[in-house]
Amino acid sequence: EFLIFLEEHPKDAEGIVCKCLLSARARNAAKLARDTILRKGALEGFTLPGKLADCSSRHAEETELFIVEGDSAGGSAKQGRNREIQAILPLRGKVLNVERARLDKILTNNELKSLIIAMGTNIGEQMDISKLRYHRIIIMTDADVDGAHIRTLLLTFFYRYYPTLITAGHILIAQPPLYSLKYGKNMKYAYNDEEKEKILLEIKNTAPAKGNSPLGRGRPARNALACEAGGGGLAADKSSSSQEEAGGVADEIQGLEINGIKVNIQRYKGLGEMNPEQLWETTMDPKNRMMKRVTVEDAELANEVFETLMGDEVAPRKKFIQTHAKSVSNLDI
Repeated sequence: EFLIFLEEHPKDAEGIVCKCLLSARARNAAKLARDTILRKGALEGFTLPGKLADCSSRHAEETELFIVEGDSAGGSAKQGRNREIQAILPLRGKVLNVERARLDKILTNNELKSLIIAMGTNIGEQMDISKLRYHRIIIMTDADVDGAHIRTLLLTFFYRYYPTLITAGHILIAQPPLYSLKYGKNMKYAYNDEEKEKILLEIKNTAPAKGNSPLGRGRPARNALACEAGGGGLAADKSSSSQEEAGGVADEIQGLEINGIKVNIQRYKGLGEMNPEQLWETTMDPKNRMMKRVTVEDAELANEVFETLMGDEVAPRKKFIQTHAKSVSNLDI
């Protein structure tokens, strides 16, 4: 019946064929551009990017790559890290939205190109996941809207071009604390408002014991939280952690007095002004830190979410935002 339609509507038939030919030419042009870039050595030799602070260990199963937002946070992370097993790659600004870009565009984007080279797996038809240089790739961004956007752009990149890294559990999200509470010689960190209130109640009910370790930690939240990319498709795995989003730059300090005990509450906003010791102690030290492991619970739903949030169509994204706006719990105003 379609053939009959084409015969009876020659102008429509011509329009359909022209669109097919245009799409074919676009695909061929993209493939030619991609192959040309690869032949010219976009990833030739896999020379590690200069801004990558690599680790000394060559055992991939024990090493970690921290993808850090900004040079300032990258500097703190480089100073505070375990140089044997932790590598740091600072990213400048927001990376390319790969949902709207062809592979040849990705290979000419400096930030993503640096990440591809650092991971060591190549990309596209040349990808070899067995050459992954780090078995834990950790996204570490600020707790504000920009940080969430960068995190979502990186998750889109991994989901579209490295889905096996997600299914194998290699992609994680760092969880810096939201508050620090200092009283006397004690310092405790809270990863959400509920933990902060709990610590304040503990201070109220019991005087701090002398000689305690300066680092205390609130109990992790019990609920598993969805990652930023829409909620339903990507989810936090409890085997790593499931804390609410937090950050690092000192935004405000509030002084309280509880039963004669002076308490300074510091709210962190981003990572850039966190000193190396704090960043290591709270976010990078494997003995103390908390992480989200990114998993795909429903591939079809995840695909739909990425297309909605990161694709070209504005109307579905607007509808999604209007539908879920009231459920946002950590909106940065």
